[in-house]
Amino acid sequence: MVFILFLKERWAWIFFIFLLLLFINVLFFLDAGFSGISTKYFNIVTIILAVVFLIWRYFKETRGLAHFLGNLSNAREFSSSENNSLSPFQRKYFEEFQKVIEQKEIQLNESKVKLLEDTEGLLAWVHEMKTPLTALKLIIEQVEDIKLRHRLENEWMRTHLLLDQQLHHTRLASIEKDNRLEKVILKSVIFKEIREFQTWCMEKGIGFQTDGLEQEVITDKKWLSFIVRQILSNAIKYSRNNSEINISTEIDDSEHLLLHFEDFGAGIHPEDLPRIFQKSYTGTIGRESVQSTGMGLYLAQNAAGSLGIAINAKSALNKGSRFTLKFPIQNEYQKINGR
Repeated sequence: MVFILFLKERWAWIFFIFLLLLFINVLFFLDAGFSGISTKYFNIVTIILAVVFLIWRYFKETRGLAHFLGNLSNAREFSSSENNSLSPFQRKYFEEFQKVIEQKEIQLNESKVKLLEDTEGLLAWVHEMKTPLTALKLIIEQVEDIKLRHRLENEWMRTHLLLDQQLHHTRLASIEKDNRLEKVILKSVIFKEIREFQTWCMEKGIGFQTDGLEQEVITDKKWLSFIVRQILSNAIKYSRNNSEINISTEIDDSEHLLLHFEDFGAGIHPEDLPRIFQKSYTGTIGRESVQSTGMGLYLAQNAAGSLGIAINAKSALNKGSRFTLKFPIQNEYQKINGR
């Protein structure tokens, strides 16, 4: 492959040698003064010399190319002594590449600084929004009209979930620095999240059936709570009124702990199922609701992946959905700790 590239690169040389040889042969044929010279011998010697020259240039230039490309990846550390080993054209190329790399590094650093400033500003804004939300929660609890209080609590919950998604979306890029693996009892996390959705569940008449939640896992409690929150909010949102959500655990054949969330709601269209974890994908049913952002499951899967947790989904249209969290086993936790 490299030899073919070399021939393409040097086709002008080869063509020139061929024309020169043709011209000399015509000259030998037309000029009687060269009649005593063996053109066959001359052609053989010339072709052999040309082939030897091309072979020599091939090995020299391929070594030079390998040296050039090898140093290109370390352009900033490339010393002046190494620079002298390049050909004049390669040295010129290399100098231009260095200028472009330096310019791009400056632009990249400026973009990183701006992104960091924007991220910090966004985090500060989210935290500032929590203060009026907390005050609003206290005010809502004092509303005497039950129906009005429930409506306000539902709208408060929507706002709280959206802010929570934005907060974790911003932190997701640095989740490896933010997480802390510890022993967590599933019951403590899941029951806490269920209590957060209590008003919403009461309004829709949704109950919970739980089984085996005394199981213990090693994970980050805060990020696990966020993952459970996204799955539960989806299950409640798409469940029918006066239905149940089943939460249970089991151990599969490979000793992984599985945590199941099963609802009996609208379900997911078969064509939507492979795409539900894509960013901003709301699906057929999600488009019918202004509350759907398409971010919850995307963020949940990304957070779960960083913790070594796999999320799987099964669904039947108009029969409900089942989301499963598959926790890593002991040796897989070691890989997570090594990140």
